[in-house]
Formats: sequence, C-alpha cells, structure tokens
Amino acid sequence: GAYSKRRERLSFTKDSFLPEPLLLPFKRQGLVNRDRTCVHRGEPRNCGRHKVSSFCPPRKSCHDWIGPPDKYSNLRPVHFYIPENESPLEQKLRELRQETQEWNQQFWANQNLTFHKEKEEFIHSRLKAKGLGLTAEQGAKATLNAEEMAEFYKEFLSKNFQKHMYYNRDWYKRNFAITFFMAKVALERIWSKLPLKQKKSSA
Repeated sequence: GAYSKRRERLSFTKDSFLPEPLLLPFKRQGLVNRDRTCVHRGEPRNCGRHKVSSFCPPRKSCHDWIGPPDKYSNLRPVHFYIPENESPLEQKLRELRQETQEWNQQFWANQNLTFHKEKEEFIHSRLKAKGLGLTAEQGAKATLNAEEMAEFYKEFLSKNFQKHMYYNRDWYKRNFAITFFMAKVALERIWSKLPLKQKKSSA
C-alpha cells in the first residue's frame, strides 16, 4: 500500500537535524502527505506552525506518522499519536517533543529564508557591478562562478556563527531533557507491567 509500517534504527537522518530518538522512540510509519490538524485524543497529531497539507492520518492508526521534508525548513514533520490511556508522564514527553519540533522547524525555516534572500542579493549586486543583468544572453538565469559564491558562503557562515552556536546549545539541552523523560516513561511502563505482589515487596 501507499503507507507501510517500518522499523528503523535510532540514528541521524541526512535530511533532518532531528535525531531519531527525539522524533520517534518506538514505532513509526511512512507518510506521503502532512498535516497538523489532528488534535483528538487517540489520533496522530503534529503541532508545527507551517500548514503543509490537508492530509490527516487514519483514525485507527496507533503510531506516529512521519512525512517528507517541509519545503521551508527541509525537516521531516512528525504527526504524534495520542493514545487513549496516555499517562501524565507520556503526555509531558509528547508535548516536549512537539514543542521541540515546532521550535526546530521554525528556526530552519527562518534560516533558510534568510539564506536564499541574501544569496540572491549577493548575486544581484555582483552581476550589477560587472554591468550584467539577471538574465544571460541565452535567456537563462545569470549566475556567478564557484569561487565568487564561496565568498558569500564564507561570509554567511561567519555572520551567523553566534546564532548557530546558541541554536546548538539549546538543541543539546532539549535533547537531554527529552532523553530523560524517555527513560522515565520506559521505567513507568516496566513498573506498570509488574505483578502487584512484586510491586509491594519492592516498595
């Protein structure tokens, strides 16, 4: 079918800055379209700011859904499943992951917008200095060579160094918090499966 279940390793993906433990600690499904409108308990949900599709996962789905890269941030949005019997600790973990995803999506959407805007301005200014227009003789879009563009990339990275440093600091703080709550949820689930007698003896 169009949507198939799959298990994947906990690792970093090449098209996402979100590590897999943060996105989906348990199961996940493939998703062709994306939406952030499913908010009812017992259904998948996503809480990003960018509305990218009108698609909503099936009501009977019991897993998180992950979609293709967002066209603004280039990060894959996740629809978080909300189980009917979600515990307060599980709710805290889910909300933390949702808020972190929204924060991450927004940062890279803004950063990519700034990058493309400044890149076009740089190209335009350099072409203008050469007495050239934005269109080449053959009608194609005029461009600069790799050496000229390297100057822009270096300048952009240097100008945004501090911003990225603060981003990385917050990113690690959020990951540690999420990992901590994942461990607490795992322990809670193990404890809930223990026989009543065993719980009393260990108390």
